[in-house]
Amino acid sequence: MTNYTFKYRTLSEVLYESLINDPFYITLEKSIGRSQLEKKEMMLRYMDYSMVEGEHSGQIFIPAEHNYGVSIWLKPMREKEAQLKSDKKEFLITHLGQNAWRCYASIVNYMSLQSAPLIPHNAWYLSIVGLEPTRQNKGLGSGLIIPVLEKTDGMGFMTYLETFTPRNMKFYEKLGYTSIASFNEPITGSPYWIMTRQPESRIQNQISRA
Repeated sequence: MTNYTFKYRTLSEVLYESLINDPFYITLEKSIGRSQLEKKEMMLRYMDYSMVEGEHSGQIFIPAEHNYGVSIWLKPMREKEAQLKSDKKEFLITHLGQNAWRCYASIVNYMSLQSAPLIPHNAWYLSIVGLEPTRQNKGLGSGLIIPVLEKTDGMGFMTYLETFTPRNMKFYEKLGYTSIASFNEPITGSPYWIMTRQPESRIQNQISRA
């Protein structure tokens, strides 16, 4: 495999384990024509790249006890959109392979076409959020998201997300998100939901456990 230098190795493991049952990541991993061990290593690279991409193109939030979870947000960056897509394509082809790139592009292009008419141009996108499985159901998940929502609320920006996992929707609803549409994504063969959240004057800090 091509060499890769991790910036967030531990958090890459956290994201991989927390998203292991997500149809998007299952499908992407299956598209990699390698051994299972190599597939996992390549997916860890994808998770790490996603965090670095978030640093450059939006924001990532890592709690003070930084090894248990992260949220990755992308800001609208139309002037850099073509370059970001080109960089992502190069990364995927180099580190996951041509087939993985085609799989990724097919899924993302379909989802982008569905969301484009529904989402305002200045909305922030909650791209990925992951919490170490042993820390889940302990009220920690909202702490990965609320600090960024406080920021977007202050700027008056909508945020949105896409989820393939119905059981997560109640968690997001407690944070103020509403499902506005659902689609069946053809490559994964799975339904997913688009959820949006309008900016609020303040966020309730006491949220029941998801």
